[in-house]
Amino acid sequence: MLAETANDAVEVNRGLLKELEDMGFSMAKAAWALHHSGNSSLETAVNWIIDHENDSQFDKMPLVEFNIEIESPKPSDDTAETAQARAKELKERARKLREEEETKREREKEKERIRAGKEMMETKRIAEENERKRNLSLRKAEKDEEKKASERIMQKVNADKLERKQRLGLPTETESTSTSTQVAPLDTKRILMSSPNPPASKAEEMRECLRSLRRNHNEEDPRMTKRAFETLLMIVRNAAKYPGEEKYRRIRLTNRLFQERVGRFKEGIEFMELCGFKGEQGSEFLSLSNHDADILRLRNAAFQLQSAITNPFFGLLSKEAENL
Repeated sequence: MLAETANDAVEVNRGLLKELEDMGFSMAKAAWALHHSGNSSLETAVNWIIDHENDSQFDKMPLVEFNIEIESPKPSDDTAETAQARAKELKERARKLREEEETKREREKEKERIRAGKEMMETKRIAEENERKRNLSLRKAEKDEEKKASERIMQKVNADKLERKQRLGLPTETESTSTSTQVAPLDTKRILMSSPNPPASKAEEMRECLRSLRRNHNEEDPRMTKRAFETLLMIVRNAAKYPGEEKYRRIRLTNRLFQERVGRFKEGIEFMELCGFKGEQGSEFLSLSNHDADILRLRNAAFQLQSAITNPFFGLLSKEAENL
């Protein structure tokens, strides 16, 4: 009785193996499917093959001994066509499951891509906002520094002016200015050939200022002092010749050329103040207002500058000798 049962089990497993081969599966895949499904049924074996159809390790016959002497259910009476139809149905079901899983994974990837894109855009926006704030802070700091530099320059100019007046024993109160009068354009040659007769104290202050400029800086490079005199002469000539044009009565202290030629010398700034130029409150400009534009003073300044440029003994003669 036992022998007959074993033979029946062998025949059953052989029958399952044959059905799997008839369905188009290889002998190796069919053997592995029967082994892993416990020889339970054709459907179980087909499901296993579908789940492992891409596993190349099951393309070769197994080297393990199969237990085919267990009792197996009676073979079904399905025909080959019915078995193939069932196998096709199982494959289709497995394909749909895989497609559903793939669709689900794609949706998850799309959600992750959208989330990453939003995070990137937010990070970029924050970086741009921080950069904008940083640029605003830098511009504000630059403006504050320019304002402080202008204030320091004006403080130094006022301090030097006060020190010079104290050294010369002059009054430190604000000098009353003469009434501004519009006059015809000046004859430059006449200004250079004749000396006006302004108050002696103002003329002496101008000569002393130019004398100090030459004495303190001539040893460095005589060309620098001569260039300073020439630049100052051009400024006062234009201010006297065009009293109605603001561009000739307003000088930026931080202008590069002005700084190189005049602004670097404190005596140069003092001379311009003697000509009537004043620092604007909270600004980096020296300006000569219409009220302060004393034409006689500007003529005298031009005469003193011309003398300083052409006369090597400028400042050595007495005030009385110069007026002869």
